[in-house]
Amino acid sequence: MSFKKHLIGLATLAILSPALANAASSWNGEAELGIVSTTGNTETSTFNLNTKLVNERDQWKHLFLFNTLHSNNKDSSTAERYVLVAKSDYKINDVSYAFGRFSYEDDRFSGFEYQATETLGYGRHIIQKSTLKFDVEGGPGIRQSKPDDGSNDNEGILYLSGNLKWDISQNAVFTEDFFTEIGEDITITKSVTGLKSQINGDLAMKVTFTAKHTSKVPALKKKVDTETAVSLVYSF
Repeated sequence: MSFKKHLIGLATLAILSPALANAASSWNGEAELGIVSTTGNTETSTFNLNTKLVNERDQWKHLFLFNTLHSNNKDSSTAERYVLVAKSDYKINDVSYAFGRFSYEDDRFSGFEYQATETLGYGRHIIQKSTLKFDVEGGPGIRQSKPDDGSNDNEGILYLSGNLKWDISQNAVFTEDFFTEIGEDITITKSVTGLKSQINGDLAMKVTFTAKHTSKVPALKKKVDTETAVSLVYSF
């Protein structure tokens, strides 16, 4: 097994083990299957699959996200990406928490073999209403990047994020998730805007627009990637 696979497994296990150790703790989540239209380094229409798992108990909240995007034409693969995020929050009081976050991205068309980050920081619930929630987070971290030319880039980063959830009605939810990783060499900024509408029971329709900007990219690669996706969402 490669070093990258070891790193993913160890980091995920370290973050999620407190929840997995308690068999009585409950999990909930979502599975999305959708059609994506992309621009930037990949210009095609394809399929994506998103999985989200959440566990909350006592003072802990654990989040696990996995995203894959894949497309082939008759000659070759035109899009292939795998993203893993594992995150744990520890409640300090009703409005603040500490967190640890690990992310790993393998995008075959980005010019990087992989990019991984590890972050520790502080978060705060700015708005906690029944229909409106807004959180902000920040903290130092480390990013490892491996461009396709075989070099290795490691640098310290400052991670900042904001997460908004607005229940527009009983059947519609608007979300905005934003983060930036500010490094001395590379700054990565990503925004995901979503609108989810309940169809029936546990089934919903979701439309998302994602924009990602990387300040420094390998030669012949674009700095901005966007995705527009329409997905069916199953909650469990």
